[in-house]
Amino acid sequence: MNDYSTCLMILFAAFLSFILVFLSIPTILRVAHSKNLFDEPGKRRIHKQKVPNLGGLGIFIGFLFTYTLYVDWFDFKPIPFIVPALLVIFSIGIKDDIMITAPMMKLLGQLLAAFIIVGFGGLRITAFHGFFGLEPDYFASLAISIIFVIFIVNGFNLIDGVDGLAAISGVLSTLGFMFWFYINNDVHVTVLGAIVIGALLAFLYYNVFSKSQKIFMGDTGSMIIGFILATLAIRFMEANAPEVRTGLDHQMTSAPAVVLGILIVPVIDTLRVFFLRLSKGNSPFVADKNHIHHRLLTLGFSHIQIALILGGINIVFIALNYLLKDFGMLKLMVLNLVLGFIIFYLPAIFIRSKAKRLRNN
Repeated sequence: MNDYSTCLMILFAAFLSFILVFLSIPTILRVAHSKNLFDEPGKRRIHKQKVPNLGGLGIFIGFLFTYTLYVDWFDFKPIPFIVPALLVIFSIGIKDDIMITAPMMKLLGQLLAAFIIVGFGGLRITAFHGFFGLEPDYFASLAISIIFVIFIVNGFNLIDGVDGLAAISGVLSTLGFMFWFYINNDVHVTVLGAIVIGALLAFLYYNVFSKSQKIFMGDTGSMIIGFILATLAIRFMEANAPEVRTGLDHQMTSAPAVVLGILIVPVIDTLRVFFLRLSKGNSPFVADKNHIHHRLLTLGFSHIQIALILGGINIVFIALNYLLKDFGMLKLMVLNLVLGFIIFYLPAIFIRSKAKRLRNN
């Protein structure tokens, strides 16, 4: 797949997606200002000014139009039903960004979108890659796949708390999967990844660098990113299942563990916060300010510094998992979890140390 025409096609997909998002966001901003569609400051909000939160609409426009140009509508094998499922995600996300949706309704929408791609599309986790010798039956596979999709969707939704973080994590995680699909000659998924990256880079300009045209991605954007990455993760694991990976040019014998490494930021942050809430006797679904970006803000880091720090951690984990892809699934999974929890716990230690120094002074 390394011929120039294919490389140009991939680059053009990223460029077209970038241009569509870059040109659509100013129009979205004008509509948001005219209709007073803002994310208002509040107790759980970090920002101090009203900012439009419809960036996800621009991301969706860029992705949908570009993907429509590339997809073969008569070939349902690559990633079946991804567009209908994303339409459901977009619908519940945009409603929540404009009118606020009840959490149960959001969950039901996520369940429907996950079932469309898992149940109708057949994109399921069918192998545990030797994990204690277990293999799921059809219904277990269905349930695990749906839970996995919902977990990743909400993981990205939860880390979208400072400028640039969800977008940078989305770009890096997409690159982590896209590189493997590229070296294994999967043009369709590589192009899909390029489209996502182009859209997120255009959004980053307005979210991080623009002073007069600032915008947030909102639930629409973060859930779309999470859903696409959950889809890529399942596709990645299934392509590396023991019974089918022998025909690959480059195999990942520890694919589920590598997925954890690629998605380390949303996965570890979500698990850590859930465990912390449960340990305090609270519901794991009650919002608080215990996420990793909140801790780093407490330490005095800026939004872009936090996004770059966590992006750097993501890069290290992706590189580590590629290097240790044959380390063994269980061993690499444990290594990722232990290292992830240690690194994500460090800010809490520094906060306590800082508070102790202030008390002593």
